[in-house]
Amino acid sequence: MIHWPDPGWPDSVREAVARHLEARYPQEGCGVVLRAGENGPWRVRPLRNVSPRPATAYAFAPEEWLAVSMEADARGERAVCVFHSHVDAPATFSHEDRVRAAPEGLPLLPGVSYLIASVHRGCVTCVREYGWEEGDFRVREP
Repeated sequence: MIHWPDPGWPDSVREAVARHLEARYPQEGCGVVLRAGENGPWRVRPLRNVSPRPATAYAFAPEEWLAVSMEADARGERAVCVFHSHVDAPATFSHEDRVRAAPEGLPLLPGVSYLIASVHRGCVTCVREYGWEEGDFRVREP
């Protein structure tokens, strides 16, 4: 059984994230978790990984990210978490992850956490969530 860091996430969200990341193996999968308000419904929105190195990095297509952002605004949702996988590697916040999430030393998406899943042989084996605290991304414990 996989330990998920946020016990408040519905099982359907956890399952949708894991299914997408396992399906993308041996490349990194990625996407965003959205929520309508504090008590509203959750939604998992997988995104295409357009990185030129998809086995070791992820990148959202700018036009797809814009479309998701506009769709979320129209539905009264906000991004609560960006997720991606590490292929046959630990679920640690890498230098590449920091550069993508905070290229100028400040988070691009304040208040949004980052979930990283370690996917080994096509199966999620470990999941960690990171948040911006005291000038860096730090693992969140339940």
